[in-house]
Amino acid sequence: MNDSFDELTARFLSWFKQLPGATFSDAIAIQDLRSRKAGRGIIALQDIAPDTVLFTIPRRSIINVETSALRARLPALFSDEGVSSHGAADDDDPSSSQLDSWSALILVLLYEHLQGAAGDSAWKPYLDVLPDTFATPMFWTPEELAALQASATVGKIGRESAENMFRGILLPAVRAHADVFAGSAALSDEQLVALAHRMGSTIMAYAFDLENDEGDEDEDEDGWVEDRDGKAMMGMVPMADILNADAEFNAHVNHGDDELTVTALRPIKAGEEILNYYGPHPNAELLRRYGYVTERHARYDVVEVPWTAVEAAAASTLGLAPDAWAKVRGVLDEDELEDTFVLERDCPEVTPEGTFPAAPAAAQFVALPGDLQEQLKEFLKAVRAVDPGLIPDKRKRDELQGAIVARVLAQLEAQYPTTLAQDEQLLLASDAVLGDKERMALVVRVGEKRLLQEARQFLEAAAQRGGGGDGTASPVKKARLE
Repeated sequence: MNDSFDELTARFLSWFKQLPGATFSDAIAIQDLRSRKAGRGIIALQDIAPDTVLFTIPRRSIINVETSALRARLPALFSDEGVSSHGAADDDDPSSSQLDSWSALILVLLYEHLQGAAGDSAWKPYLDVLPDTFATPMFWTPEELAALQASATVGKIGRESAENMFRGILLPAVRAHADVFAGSAALSDEQLVALAHRMGSTIMAYAFDLENDEGDEDEDEDGWVEDRDGKAMMGMVPMADILNADAEFNAHVNHGDDELTVTALRPIKAGEEILNYYGPHPNAELLRRYGYVTERHARYDVVEVPWTAVEAAAASTLGLAPDAWAKVRGVLDEDELEDTFVLERDCPEVTPEGTFPAAPAAAQFVALPGDLQEQLKEFLKAVRAVDPGLIPDKRKRDELQGAIVARVLAQLEAQYPTTLAQDEQLLLASDAVLGDKERMALVVRVGEKRLLQEARQFLEAAAQRGGGGDGTASPVKKARLE
C-alpha cells in the first residue's frame, strides 16, 4: 500500500463521519503521534467541558459476528452447535471444534481483511489504519524475551496455544471455504497462520467487550470489563480504538443500545490528548496485551508467588526430612491449595474524573496477600501435627511464617540476573543505547523488583514490631492473573 499515513487517516475519518448515526466533534482531531511511539491518537483542538460528547459510534459500524457478512455466508460455523463460550476443541476432529468469541472474531477479522484486500469490505478504510506489526511479546525473539528475565509474563504469552488453535480450528475452516475467504487459496498455510496471529493481536490490543452494560459479574466499580474467556460479545470499534489509554484518563466509552458514545470526564485543555482507560493493569500485562508500558501504570505492578516456592522455602527453613515432608503432604488436602499468589500494592481507586486521588492516598505495599497468609498458616499447622516440637506455639508459628516469606522473596529476587540498582541505572540510558523492546522489558522488571523490595521492607518493619511479618490481610485481585 503506497498511501501515506496521513492519507489513510483522512480517508478513515471521512468514512467514519459518513456512517449513519456517527458524530465527531469539531473540538478534536486525529493526529500522528508516532514521535511519541503512540501511533495515531486524538487531540483536543480547543478547551473541552466535562460531559462533552466527543464522538458517537453506531453499533452497526462495529466489526463482530453479528455485523459481518461471514456469518450469513457460513452459518454452520456460527450456529449454537458451532459457537461455544469455552472454545473447547474436539481432539478427534479439530476442524469441527467450537468457536468461542475470541476465535470467532479472529475468523471474522481475517475474512474482512481478505475482503478488504480484494476491495470488497465495507470496513476497508478502517482496516487500513489498523497496525500490521505489533510490539507485544508474542512477536519477540527468544533473545528479546530474555530481557524480561524472571517476569511471569514470559509464561503467559501463549504463542504455542494460539498457533495450535489457528492450525486446528481456523485454518481448516478457511481451507474448506476458499471461495468465501477471498484470495486465501493463494496463501500458504504459514502465511495464513501469520495473518491469524496478526488478527489475534489486533483483537487483543483493540477489541472491546460489547456487553458490559448488562452488569457483567467481572465489572469493577468504574464500569471496566475485561473478558478473554469467550463469554462476551467482542468487536472492533472504529474510532474508539484510535484513543490511546493510560492509568489517568479523561474520557469514557459509554455503551448504549444503538451506539457507543465517548464523553469527556473532566475539563480538557486544548492540545491535550484524549485518553481512554484499559483497567488497573500492571505494566507486564500492558506489554503482553497492548505492546506498551507507562509510568502511571507502575503502581499496579504485581509479582506472582508460586506455592511451590513457598513449600521449598518452608522445607528449607524448617529442615524437614523427606519422610516428615511426606507426612505433612498427607495431612494437607492438596486439591484445596492455591497454586499462585499475587504481591501487589494497595492502590486507591481513580476518581470519577479519571485522576489519581490526592496525597496521602498513594499506592503502597501494606500487607502480604491474605490467601497466602492463610494457606501458609494451614501448612504450618500441618507441620505441627506431624512434629509438634518444630512449632511449639503461635508465636513460633508467626515467626516462622515471616521467615519463610522473607526467604521466598529473596529467592524470587535472585531469579533476576541483574539487581534493581543496575536496572535503574540502565533506565537512564538513551534510546540510542536501548531499543524499544529492551526498554519496555526493563520497565517491567524494574517494577517487579521495586515491589519485591517494598515487600521485603514491609516484612522487616513488621518483624521489628514483633509482628512476625504477618501484617494485615488484603484482598487479592485474581483478575490480575488472567
